[in-house]
Amino acid sequence: MIRASAMVLCLAAAPAAARDCPPPPDHGEERAQLTERLARAPDPGTAQRLMDRLWELWRDAPDAAAQDLLDRSISHRLGGQDEAALQLLDQLVAECPDYAEGWNQRAYMHYLRGDYAAALADIDATLERMPDHVGALSGRALALWELGRETEARRALDTALALNPWLPERSLIEAPGTDI
Repeated sequence: MIRASAMVLCLAAAPAAARDCPPPPDHGEERAQLTERLARAPDPGTAQRLMDRLWELWRDAPDAAAQDLLDRSISHRLGGQDEAALQLLDQLVAECPDYAEGWNQRAYMHYLRGDYAAALADIDATLERMPDHVGALSGRALALWELGRETEARRALDTALALNPWLPERSLIEAPGTDI
């Protein structure tokens, strides 16, 4: 009886095994086509439509459970519940570490909270999984800028602008007296 009770206590104290998250959806071909068109977008409206479609693809989670975590985290963020949003994104990244947008959304939460080093770490994780993620590249420039790493910020922004010349962040290099 004592042995059985001890085993139950050990099992209760052990962390739950992470679920087997499937690989993220493969939208590589469509993403590549959209990114190519984005780099040549003739105007901000066209660029925004292409970016909107890219965001749809990036936010397409590996399965329904991951999608639920992502969607709830975004709802919490929009509702001003930053801690709840961050907890859901921590869970999403732990359960689906290959899903780039989980990392990117968590980076955004860190950025909004002023934790630029944590944001940069998650952005780098995003870019390891998806090097052409325009949102992460522009976020990388902003985080580096906040950390006082202006030369690196400029390189990251140049890379992002090569993929989307209409990014709003381009004003950082066009504004007088700004050296990003």
